[in-house]
Amino acid sequence: MSVDDHTHGHSGPGYASPQVAREQAPEQYIYVAALYEGTGIDKPDFIAVVDVDRSSPSYGQVVGRTEMPNVGDELHHFGWNACSSACHSQLQRDTLIVPGFRSSRIHLLDVSDPRSPRIKQVIEGDEIKQKLGLSAPHTVHCMPGDIITISMLGDAEGNSPGGFAILDARDFSIAGRWELEEGDHEFMYDFWYQPRQNTLVSSEWGAPNTFQDGFDPADVGAGKYGRKLHFWDLERRVPVQTLDLGDDGWIPLELRWQHDPDSAQGFVGVTLSSNIKRFYRDNGSWDAETVIDVVNEPLEGWPLEGGVPGLITDLVLSLDDKDLFFSNWLHGDLRHYDVSDPRHPQLKSQVWLGGLLGRDGGHPKAPGPLNGAPQMLQNSLDGDRVYVSNSLYSTWDNQFYPELRGWITKLDRQADGSYALDEDFFVDFHEQTDGARPHEIHLPGGDCTTEIFQ
Repeated sequence: MSVDDHTHGHSGPGYASPQVAREQAPEQYIYVAALYEGTGIDKPDFIAVVDVDRSSPSYGQVVGRTEMPNVGDELHHFGWNACSSACHSQLQRDTLIVPGFRSSRIHLLDVSDPRSPRIKQVIEGDEIKQKLGLSAPHTVHCMPGDIITISMLGDAEGNSPGGFAILDARDFSIAGRWELEEGDHEFMYDFWYQPRQNTLVSSEWGAPNTFQDGFDPADVGAGKYGRKLHFWDLERRVPVQTLDLGDDGWIPLELRWQHDPDSAQGFVGVTLSSNIKRFYRDNGSWDAETVIDVVNEPLEGWPLEGGVPGLITDLVLSLDDKDLFFSNWLHGDLRHYDVSDPRHPQLKSQVWLGGLLGRDGGHPKAPGPLNGAPQMLQNSLDGDRVYVSNSLYSTWDNQFYPELRGWITKLDRQADGSYALDEDFFVDFHEQTDGARPHEIHLPGGDCTTEIFQ
């Protein structure tokens, strides 16, 4: 049965189906997490509003910024109070949930004026630690039942195992922990859920105390980083299966379930091992297989044996589940695969932007060679545009790309279905924001990493 036969009388925020979402008007702005943390500049992080309307005279310019009240938050990933999975809610999509990864604060931004978000409430990190015993908020997803669920990477002291925090989406009070049984998960990172499969899947990075000061390869051998996926019963909120990805499964970060609500499969970017695995349900249990493998590259002066890994730090799947994009943050390329057959992806586009390998294709509007590399990605609802920023995490930025200068650019879909650099769109983020670095990108009407369908 097709997705469009299954709209279940949708009402409330969001879209009835992926196809309905794809038919929306193009975005005019993007929201970007902007960081001074790690730059040596003593200013609060902020949410930047960037004009992406090609007909606008301020196309490619930062046209708004909402500063946080405190210095040192390290804004990272953020999300909405309501989205397509909250299909029977009376809520409106009017609030951005913006955690501070390093401070554990959670900022609530009113976006009733899309160009000028304003802070309406701040939940202090100390309150979250005291009430839930958790820290380091990461992924934000709205969920059915008027709740907002946030993956928390550490306990109150920044050690593992972490867990899930819940906010009441109606009044933004702390409503407890999502999981009713902790299970055997040691680490936490991203998560995605699929209501019709009654399943939530979570991935692993490491404890905040392990990664927050930089990457030490010895920590991998010491078991301080993860290589497992965890599958949870969505209704009962209990773990049902842990899947060890093995020796080529180190640090599985970003999860992208297919958007088709009947799907029982998706993709995970295995960051350090630099591969894309397809996870899927087979005969009632979950399994995973490698469908894309990025080979390490030799580089003179690279301190580790085996060459430079691609380091797949983000991936995004188009709403029609046909196009997969991912970034190799150390190599410096942004890849596009046709995943119409999820078991056999086909490489269709590859663009080089910065990176350590010296293959930088540059940008005609950049003041010089690009540093950093493709990192956070976002795909427009219609699938035609892919936005890309270059900052990963402050201490890791400084370790691998000292003096990193922030930028944002995008790729556009071509007539043949491939994607190419938009030579007219370049946000010199460093210059426009006096030295801030750009991280996650979201669209005002929801996007491929926020929308889940019932």
